[in-house]
Amino acid sequence: MANLYVIDLDGVETRIKAAPGITLMEALRDHGFDDLLALCGGCCSCATCHVYVDAGPESMKTPASDDEADLLDSSLHRQENSRLSCQIAITQDLDAIRVRLAPAD
Repeated sequence: MANLYVIDLDGVETRIKAAPGITLMEALRDHGFDDLLALCGGCCSCATCHVYVDAGPESMKTPASDDEADLLDSSLHRQENSRLSCQIAITQDLDAIRVRLAPAD
């Protein structure tokens, strides 16, 4: 299990645990983060699972795929550390990752 630290839209940080083999989007949804819309269900087609990766392993600093980057470009709230949570696979390497939910456009 990986420990994930999630900051919601109200600035409240919550620690959750997630098993490897699911996506960050699924972990957030399963733990009741309703502000994360994830309308497409993880198909990388809507950008409504947008998060900011505030802290994590070096591997999280790699650029998003072209498809992910194109979707993030449509967000009014894109930042340098923006990612789509549906594109982040939970692995033990992500233990202690810290993410903030991005506001919906």
